[in-house]
Amino acid sequence: MSGLRRMLIAAAIALLPIAAAAVAQETQPAEPAVPADTAAGLAEWEKIFAVFSHPRCANCHVEDDRPRWSGASYGPAPRVHGFNVQRGLDGSGFGNPGLRCTTCHFEANSEVLHGPPGAENWHLAPAEMAWWEKSSAAICAQIKDPARNGGRTLDEVAVHVRDDRLVGWGWEPGRGREPAPGSAEATFEALQRWAAAGAPCPPGG
Repeated sequence: MSGLRRMLIAAAIALLPIAAAAVAQETQPAEPAVPADTAAGLAEWEKIFAVFSHPRCANCHVEDDRPRWSGASYGPAPRVHGFNVQRGLDGSGFGNPGLRCTTCHFEANSEVLHGPPGAENWHLAPAEMAWWEKSSAAICAQIKDPARNGGRTLDEVAVHVRDDRLVGWGWEPGRGREPAPGSAEATFEALQRWAAAGAPCPPGG
């Protein structure tokens, strides 16, 4: 065997491991996506649920036509809103002609203790967005459903919570009323972290 041939064979043998590694790398399946951090997501959801289920938020997210009076400042048991206040025959949530929500609820809180609260665009939430007395799992599923959250993505839900002035009233409800926990900004951030973790929901219905 000539010297040149022996050198070529030796070089080919030396390159075999490199070629095998390259083939293995090309044929190796892609690594699976990093799973969502369910535990962290559920911890964020608990913060969100504490806000959404709080009386300052839930009292106007009712399935029927009657907003509620509930919370520590209203006594031990929930009551329907006084004065026969209702959603409105037109379904708008702004009340009936002659007794619109804005008859008493102006754009700012009354300075009188327990006087009418106020914020821009005061009205009931649409009936499809009702979650009064629903479970954590039920509200969680609802928030992710555009048909029941006002047609919003999760990012848009977070921005709505942070920027809408009527929603923001829940943290500044006026004298004698317990505010919702946290703040609009903190809830916005919790919603973002929950969504980033895969928006997990607790078990149940």
